[in-house]
Amino acid sequence: MSQMEEYNARIIAGAAELFRMYGIKSVTMDDIASRLGISKRSIYERFRDKDSLLFAVINSMIEKQREAIERILADSPDVITAIFTIIRMGRDHAAAMNPLISADLKKYHSKVLQKLKEKCGHPDYESAGRILEMGLSQGIFRSDIHVEIVSRAFRGIISLTRNEELFPRERFMQRDIMRNIIVNFLRGISTPRGIELIDSMENEI
Repeated sequence: MSQMEEYNARIIAGAAELFRMYGIKSVTMDDIASRLGISKRSIYERFRDKDSLLFAVINSMIEKQREAIERILADSPDVITAIFTIIRMGRDHAAAMNPLISADLKKYHSKVLQKLKEKCGHPDYESAGRILEMGLSQGIFRSDIHVEIVSRAFRGIISLTRNEELFPRERFMQRDIMRNIIVNFLRGISTPRGIELIDSMENEI
């Protein structure tokens, strides 16, 4: 990594930490500069505005997510173990994030979301497809499933579990939502061997 890339990565990491703690709207470029001990001008020389920096932050998070999922898939003995590990990783990540981030993105930075979609595709579709192919090769998922349809359905279900209007956090525990929605979905696409593995790990969520 070049010196310039390292400097950019430092800015991205500092901004990501502030966004994680305080949400996006309340964090200014001055806040980021102060946190990093650099001038605001130094940030603007690399990121023309807050949206550009926010795009870089989320893009970096997506790449790290992809890398983490690939490591989990490579290191897991079977796809069900991998899925439960990914679920726990996602749960821990969500718990560390300020709940304002999602709302701020949709309300104030919709152009960033659109740009990410155009540039990166959808990592959830890609990861789900990879997971399904792995499960099929291991005899854990049913051979009659349509990979693209099921991967898109899985993405929709993940979004459903994060919908706080449908499942207010003060009323529903995330663990219960995941067990009732994600686990039952997995059972529906699994072979008897897959269901046996799911039943043995369900309490780990």
